[in-house]
Amino acid sequence: MSLSADRPATRTATRLAFLVAGFGMACWAPLVPFAKLRVGVDEGELGLLLLCIGLGSISAMVAAGPVSARFGSKPVIVAGGLALAATLPFLAIAATPLALGATLFVFGGALGSIDVAMNIHAVEVERAAARPLMSGFHALFSIGGFAGAALMTVFLTAGIPPVAGTLIFAALIVPAILLASPRLLAATAAENEPLFVRPRGVVLLLAILAAATFLVEGAMLDWSALLIAEEGLVARDQAGLGYILFSIAMTIGRLGGDRLTARIGDRSTLIGSGTLAVTGLAVLLTASASAVALAGFLLVGFGASNIVPVLFRRAGSQDAMPPALAIGAITTMGYAGILAGPAVIGFIAHGVGLSAAFWMLAGLLCLVPLSAAVVTKGTR
Repeated sequence: MSLSADRPATRTATRLAFLVAGFGMACWAPLVPFAKLRVGVDEGELGLLLLCIGLGSISAMVAAGPVSARFGSKPVIVAGGLALAATLPFLAIAATPLALGATLFVFGGALGSIDVAMNIHAVEVERAAARPLMSGFHALFSIGGFAGAALMTVFLTAGIPPVAGTLIFAALIVPAILLASPRLLAATAAENEPLFVRPRGVVLLLAILAAATFLVEGAMLDWSALLIAEEGLVARDQAGLGYILFSIAMTIGRLGGDRLTARIGDRSTLIGSGTLAVTGLAVLLTASASAVALAGFLLVGFGASNIVPVLFRRAGSQDAMPPALAIGAITTMGYAGILAGPAVIGFIAHGVGLSAAFWMLAGLLCLVPLSAAVVTKGTR
């Protein structure tokens, strides 16, 4: 490991990578209505186009782990960040479904690349520091997401054209990546690492737990507002309040997550966090008053906030397969959970109801506390 791995500058560069990823990703959401109108598609066709982001991301994630294992995470972070900046303006000018789909595929690929590589890099930095840092890194991703969505919305509300807004975003991302680049670790590559290793052992279990957690996070984004609106707990125009509270709790939980994990350890964090998230879902699903339901959102957010950071840390410390490939596998399966989750939940809800579908998610999330001892074997 490079002696420079445990430096404030290196930690700051890692935080910049997470901030850039969240910032760049979030700017797309406010642009969706403009893109729909510009290319002239209906909701169904737009849904197919949006799948291009997921397809691009998963394709890049599959490659990013092996590439980072062979050549180091630094070039992948830099290339992914610059590609993200270069793609943003095209999201605002693509005028045909084919052009928009191709742009979204590249945009997703840039996000997928930087997502895998920055987590690999974060594991190296955390290992060098010999103390938990992963939750704080992920908090910067959440903060970047808030900032990106809010800033783009302000631009559009003020009448700034989408093209100008994306150019401003690109102009912010490029210097951030260039500032981080010389401070990122250059000596993380291992030339004798294989370019592919089939996920096995504890890595497969970690990937399943990540997919379950991301599936719950995706469900909170896509379905929770409809859930509480249909139950009559809030008015439809206020149904998004639950997800806002969930997101705030996630961010606060991650900002304090490193101190929590340092105090109680990974195993207790997974047990406590998983139990709290399941409890939050139970509160949400049994609530008869809006205040109780909203409290459930907070509990789910606080509980889910530190599960994924711990899973990434465990992937970096296991010896069943190269850490870079393990992190790539976990990221890919987690993102697949988000991508496939809305459709799966919709299918289940169509058959047995949305509430029953969320109860199934609660049962699936029980795997986290139940598996904590296995994935943290040999540590506390």
